[in-house]
Amino acid sequence: MSVPEKCGLGPIEVTAITGGEVEMAAPLTGTGTGYSVSGCSGGGGVSSEGSGGVRLSCGEGPATSINDAMSLKVVKILDTTAVLRIAPVG
Repeated sequence: MSVPEKCGLGPIEVTAITGGEVEMAAPLTGTGTGYSVSGCSGGGGVSSEGSGGVRLSCGEGPATSINDAMSLKVVKILDTTAVLRIAPVG
């Protein structure tokens, strides 16, 4: 799914839905200054050329803030299907 450019991420891809968690991956599109995730577990890295990616694992619950620019909320998980809500912050 596409996200607003100001978030510093490319399209988010859901890679798995297991154990009450949605696992996602997205490429970084910003200047290589990194990213911040608040509200669910995340990991990843940035290369010296400014490329790289981020992985997220989120369960149902409060919205996650990404780069203080976007909120991502896992609204509902049903077996292998999930409802996600993405919105700009502010």
